Amino acid sequence: MKKLLLSKFFMLFLMLSSAVVVAQETITGTITEASTGNPLPGANIIIKGTTTGTTSDFDGNFSLNVDGFPVTVVVSSVGFDTAETEVTSSQSVSIALQDGVALEEVILLGNRSKPRTILDSPVPIDNIGIEELTGGGQSTIEAMLTYKVPSFNAQNQAISDATAHYDPADLRGLGPSRTLVLVNGKRKNQSAQVYLNRTPGKGEVGIDLKSIPIAAIERVEILRDGASAQYGSDAIAGVMNMVLKKDAQFSTFSARTGITSEGDGFNFATDFNTTLPFGNGGTINFTLGYYNQELTNRAGTPGVADLPADARPNEIAWAQNNPDLGMHVGQPDLEKGDVFVNISHPIGENSEFYTFHGYTLRTGRSFAYYRAPYWRRDVADANFITPSENFQGYQPTFETRIKDHLDVIGLNMDLGGHWNADASLTYGKNIVSYTVNNSVNRDYLAEHGTSPRTFNPGGYSLANVIGNLDFSKVFSDMISFSGGFEYKKEYFDANEGDPLSYYGAGSDSFAGIKPEESGEWNRNNFAAYAGLDFDITDALLIGAALRYEDFSDFGDNTSWKINGRFKLGDKGAIRASYSTGFRAPTLHQRHLTNSQYIIVASSPEPLLQGTLANNNPAVEALGVPNLFAETSKNFSAGITYKFSNNFTASADFYNIKVDDRVLFSSQIGYKDGSPGNPTNPVEDILDQYGVTAVQFFINAGDTKTTGADIILNYRNIAIGAEGRLHSSLAANFNKTEIDAITTPDQLAAEGYNIFERIEKGLITSARPKSKIIFALDYECNKLGIGLYNTLFGKVTITSPNGPQFDQELSSKLATDIRVTYDFTNNFSLTGTINNLFDVYPDVTKASTGTAQAGSRFVYSSEVQQLGQLGTVFNLALNYKF
Repeated sequence: MKKLLLSKFFMLFLMLSSAVVVAQETITGTITEASTGNPLPGANIIIKGTTTGTTSDFDGNFSLNVDGFPVTVVVSSVGFDTAETEVTSSQSVSIALQDGVALEEVILLGNRSKPRTILDSPVPIDNIGIEELTGGGQSTIEAMLTYKVPSFNAQNQAISDATAHYDPADLRGLGPSRTLVLVNGKRKNQSAQVYLNRTPGKGEVGIDLKSIPIAAIERVEILRDGASAQYGSDAIAGVMNMVLKKDAQFSTFSARTGITSEGDGFNFATDFNTTLPFGNGGTINFTLGYYNQELTNRAGTPGVADLPADARPNEIAWAQNNPDLGMHVGQPDLEKGDVFVNISHPIGENSEFYTFHGYTLRTGRSFAYYRAPYWRRDVADANFITPSENFQGYQPTFETRIKDHLDVIGLNMDLGGHWNADASLTYGKNIVSYTVNNSVNRDYLAEHGTSPRTFNPGGYSLANVIGNLDFSKVFSDMISFSGGFEYKKEYFDANEGDPLSYYGAGSDSFAGIKPEESGEWNRNNFAAYAGLDFDITDALLIGAALRYEDFSDFGDNTSWKINGRFKLGDKGAIRASYSTGFRAPTLHQRHLTNSQYIIVASSPEPLLQGTLANNNPAVEALGVPNLFAETSKNFSAGITYKFSNNFTASADFYNIKVDDRVLFSSQIGYKDGSPGNPTNPVEDILDQYGVTAVQFFINAGDTKTTGADIILNYRNIAIGAEGRLHSSLAANFNKTEIDAITTPDQLAAEGYNIFERIEKGLITSARPKSKIIFALDYECNKLGIGLYNTLFGKVTITSPNGPQFDQELSSKLATDIRVTYDFTNNFSLTGTINNLFDVYPDVTKASTGTAQAGSRFVYSSEVQQLGQLGTVFNLALNYKF
């Protein structure tokens, strides 16, 4: 049945591809800035009530075909008030936009049938231009969003294997898996890596945001509401849409560099973006990017205090000479190159062919724990690396090679009669391969007297192929419809490592993927969806959406949503929504089997642990059910108001309940018995299947997240004759609680806790419970000055020894300052200082009993606020031509 539907989809794609609707009339015009009279390139021009639109060119000019008159032209641009002009005949129009706040910009996210402004939308949506994102001086897209969007959080994770190269990110504190990321409205493939170490988002899979180059992005739209009924799995916390540059009016070249006040972490980036003509009226937007960063180190200095009582002379000398015990705790080395193209070409008068392609390759090097000489006396006594009396230990490096590419081709068609169709095919893939250097296979060394020092432990890949066919129809000013079909095929591969990387316990720091742990898995799902908007009056809007999905590996799901908006005159609106949502367990979570060294609070050094696939016989014997979809209930309500052309405010409140949340369990092992000597039924199962301890993925958590987003914007405050001050205050307050943990009967009967309180803490208190961002931007002639303050709320280190040993880390304020000087209209230089006052998190107390590892970590490796970089100095130049 699914194959038949898929074949019909492609037949319909071919039929619609030939549809050409000839416009009868043409509107031409010019868009200018009202304050200066200068042409305004890149403004959005849309025929009201339709998806027919274009953008203004370098000189502010545009041309737009319409079926007939009269029509209303809606013009919007970031930082300007939206203007509407009625056009009654074929003519040239001149439209001047007034400076203002970004409340009336036309956005497409969150509504498939007809474009709406942020003010018109029944759900909260942010529309952030790339200049806003880059103005703060942050070097990566994750950091830019963290310091711009209060409910978004991401920080680098030190000493966390491949997780250190992905930086888990989340929205509204719901974990990396519950935010859907789109590029130009098309689903971005997830990363190949599961975050298995003790970091926020442990056990989850996110999107590799580093694979989307900043220079290719025009703006970022963020829908802060549940949207599974509209977009499918993962959209529980919200949706982020990276809108690529299409017809950029300038070619741009930029270069930027930075370094910390400690003299490490040097980074350099350069990129180039241009638009080239393509055929008759088509465009090719082309981006090249390069980024390089060096490591930072914020390790503690326990020195000789870490030595055992029987320390050898060489061990004492080493600890005296290396008080940091050889540790590297900080961001990894990273080198990245990007190529992106975004191509479009008109077909006939009102249809458009489009395709975009992105390829990113990056390499990185992070560090594992330094293997202190007194931890590895077996290696020392083998006289392998050095004579035993000179042995100084070794520090394995964890090196990654990550490739990510995204390819989309499609046709956007105006079928006439206000019917539109969009047919597309998407292919995305993320590949990560590992290298472990400066390591030893201790088992192989013990048996053979030698060992390799470099290992290739294998890696993972995730790919998807997605076919979409979307329809929309504006029946009248009151009723608009959207609907469509989606077919998706996903592939997950675990690639075997070289034999010596998994021989015995495997290479020290990261064991290779064994033959029985490798494999190829796939699944498919089919979706059908529909939405209806009913503008009952100019003020009152009611909308509904319904989506059905059927997955080949666990079953089906139906999600729905209702929302509404009531305008308060032409100044504001009250909005609310209620929706159900879902998140399909990923192929990684279903099939991953591996062994690796992880940080364990009770041990001074990393220990080897095993993860078994959800359908492994040992896991099934413990009563763990097959994974199925998480489900959610999402309620939000808010108000937005435009007090003047320059001052707006909005407040939105939300409550999100997630049932059957997929968790990565705690270790389940022997309690009183031992291998070969089990003492309870659970140990009998472990003994029967030859495993000493297991971890697994299980639908077991029910959580509730409540919070609020508050945003105030005040622009164009006159300072002197020519100066203008823009200010904004944005805040998020949130709290996540775990309502229940469901333990399988076999494990519960024997008193096993499948989710220890330290694991719960990663969900409830590892991210700030609040974040407040206050920004000031001053512009005067050629000079621009920015002052940005970001207050990260409290987080808590959860102790494995009990709540009395927990440590609450106080709120931290990061202050950034920017100075920009425009030497010409085309050339500017920007200097920024991030974290001006060199603020760090609170020092972790040893009494927490967490992975401080004998004071090797000064700051917690498990919870995150503002990171561990300290002050960073940056310089950037931008040239457009």
